[in-house]
Amino acid sequence: MARDYDNSTRAEAALHTRRRIVEQARGLLLQGGYRTMTVASLAKAAGVSPQTVYNSVGNKAAVVKAVYDVMLAGDDTPVPMSLRPEFIAMQNAGTRGEMLAAYAALSRRIQASVAPLLAQLIYAGPASDPIIAELVATIERERRTGNGHMVAAMVAKHGLPDGLTAEQVIDTIWTLTSPENADRLLRRCGWSPERYEDWLATCLQATLA
Repeated sequence: MARDYDNSTRAEAALHTRRRIVEQARGLLLQGGYRTMTVASLAKAAGVSPQTVYNSVGNKAAVVKAVYDVMLAGDDTPVPMSLRPEFIAMQNAGTRGEMLAAYAALSRRIQASVAPLLAQLIYAGPASDPIIAELVATIERERRTGNGHMVAAMVAKHGLPDGLTAEQVIDTIWTLTSPENADRLLRRCGWSPERYEDWLATCLQATLA
């Protein structure tokens, strides 16, 4: 029993350290940008050694991805977005239009959470930095996978819009919910999150309902 307790205590301490590192990384990334954060500066901010950063989270790319994942989900619980309450509630919408509106609301929440970080990555210049390019590519692949889960749920309950394939519907949603669109409207145009959600719901419903 003493050994089990010791292992549990160590696991909790390791999780606490990881959370502290990720939280400090989030602050450094949003304040100074991707290029200014180093593993050394992060370690200093988190009060740990650089090796602890590598052991707890990984290299700089892994740290940024960990920050993104927490901002996306709202916590560090290893539960896929498709199994979270917001997504399940969307699946239960009575019509295709209501489901699309619920997805717009979910997208608004996600964009409000991750847009500041994505703006740092996108405008840091993926073409000139292979690490950023791979991070952005990974995020886009995961985002499209998430769009696919939404479309699969919609098709299962309400079918496809007339004349469109599932892949075409995913293309449309992937484009309309892009972080570039959200950044242009929310940050560069100064739209409120509510206005962005209304716009996105209107576009999704006009195209796919």
